Amino acid sequence: MTEIQHNWAGNIDYHAVHWHTPTTTEQVQDIVRNSHKIRGLGSRHSFNSIADSDDTIISLKQMNRILEIDADAQTVTVEGGITYGELCKTLHERGFALRNLASLPHISIVGACMTATHGSGEANGNLATAVSAIELVTANGNLIKRNRAEHADEFAGMVVNLGALGIVTQVTLDIVPTFDMRQDVYLNLSFEDLYNNFDAIQASGYSVSLFTHWDNNHITQAWVKSIVADDASFTLGDSLFSAKRSIIQQSPVGDDRTARCTEQTGIAGAWYDRLPHFRMEFTPSHGDELQSEYFVPRESAIEAIQAVHDLHRDITPLLHVTEIRTIKADDLWLSTAYGRDSVALHFTWKPMWEEIRPVLGKMESALMPFAVRPHWGKVFMMKADDVQTNYDRLTDFQDLMHRYDPDGKFQNRFLADYLRQ
Repeated sequence: MTEIQHNWAGNIDYHAVHWHTPTTTEQVQDIVRNSHKIRGLGSRHSFNSIADSDDTIISLKQMNRILEIDADAQTVTVEGGITYGELCKTLHERGFALRNLASLPHISIVGACMTATHGSGEANGNLATAVSAIELVTANGNLIKRNRAEHADEFAGMVVNLGALGIVTQVTLDIVPTFDMRQDVYLNLSFEDLYNNFDAIQASGYSVSLFTHWDNNHITQAWVKSIVADDASFTLGDSLFSAKRSIIQQSPVGDDRTARCTEQTGIAGAWYDRLPHFRMEFTPSHGDELQSEYFVPRESAIEAIQAVHDLHRDITPLLHVTEIRTIKADDLWLSTAYGRDSVALHFTWKPMWEEIRPVLGKMESALMPFAVRPHWGKVFMMKADDVQTNYDRLTDFQDLMHRYDPDGKFQNRFLADYLRQ
């Protein structure tokens, strides 16, 4: 009997009969060509069934090479199975950086970009906005290449594609000169100060993350990540409004496992060792958890946060922690930040799905007036019609699906539900 395989959190069982881990693009083409139904699997960090298949799953984890760092073009090209953790140190050693990273470096680059996963920052788009070229194997086994410069509007529909257009074998990312950062954590920011000074707080660093458990009327931790430059002094002091700067290492989920967290207390280090919250060599986040995340327009931030705060008696007993972040608008059709600067409300839950479900229903109802978009790779309860109505280019993306996958080879139940016409 084949051993049942699971996602990272253990809440999703994969149902594929056939599993493949190719090492070359030609092998990927053969596998796709000879499969009836197939889905690509990244680092298994999705908390729903978006990557599942009843037939075939293909993992590119053995295709994890850095193919080219082009200093003149300021791009890096990588294979489809590489993770951010596998790329970043080498990139830094060559004098380059990515503009942003997610809270953990363990995730695959392609998986993160295909689902619009993000970091944080007023001027920072989600991780997919760094993609300048893409190579994928389409349903007939053909290899196609598209780039931002030459393929314009179609490219904006292909980057965040949820695996619906093919198996991505390579991506090219924009890079910038390497930089150092510091990370300072401020404790116990009152909700009153948050509501009165939200813009100033979000503008206080290159990337700002706010953590709360909702029950004590405070943002328990504000993580401010700032670029360190030779000619710039650090402008934040010992206070961030009512919050006081911590002089010891903190964990965002409020436990004592601080060794797994990236360095804080203002100690400078390389960008890839400060932008994530968690170190590559440790289990990230809490580990035993589920995750949900909801995106609302920036101008609705305070009202949306207040709507969630009103449900704190339901939320807090089931919660490890909530994180609040900002993301810059982009033009990627299925991106959760498409067309609008956004605020993300991220929930790391205890593994109590039956208890969480009705709370999600309440919370999604409370957020519905703000044109809320759920993270594609995390747990949510929203009906397909409610999700679809907030994506203006959905019909255009459906046309792309029919063009590149007319027989639905890359479709599964999740995509059939949320991308159906």
